[in-house]
Amino acid sequence: GGPPLAGRRGLHLRAFPTPWGRWSAVGGSDGVFRTPRNRYRTDTMHIHTQDPATSDITALLEQHLADMRAISPPESKHALDIEGLRTPDISFWSVRDDNGSLMGCGALKQLDANHAEIKSMRTDPAHRRKGVAGALLARIINHAQAQGIARLSLETGAQSHFAPARALYERFGFIPCAPFADYSPDPNSVFMTRELQVV
Repeated sequence: GGPPLAGRRGLHLRAFPTPWGRWSAVGGSDGVFRTPRNRYRTDTMHIHTQDPATSDITALLEQHLADMRAISPPESKHALDIEGLRTPDISFWSVRDDNGSLMGCGALKQLDANHAEIKSMRTDPAHRRKGVAGALLARIINHAQAQGIARLSLETGAQSHFAPARALYERFGFIPCAPFADYSPDPNSVFMTRELQVV
């Protein structure tokens, strides 16, 4: 990591180089993330585990599922519903601003002792282009490494709608791979994976 940065209300944040070559800051167990001042704006993000059945998260995920139904045929829709995100093999995070407003969410599904899958990454439309997905993805990767997970994989769409998501994952070191776990080859899906350095 880089030099410690003074955070809000006396919190100390750890700096790290982002995939874009800029410096950002990631909080420790307090879950506070501060994005750099860049071409968009500066925001503080609070990232914590939370029940996906929380009302505003449920609304965001229902919007996510509706989008998936509109874009992908039923056989290519792999997004989990609320109950599917509340099983013991899943860790779920929300991203909130200083006012408690929901900015985004994401999940990690344990596939086996060494392999996990990123699920349900979603940014609220009002908070896009603020670095929400990147901060959350960094947090999930850090969590996976701390848990001794050696590989992270994901499934995303092949359509142009998903191009920004694919580009984000590529910047974080994910590369295309074959279908994994229970997935089958699907022209509407792109499968990606990356190895982790276990800490």
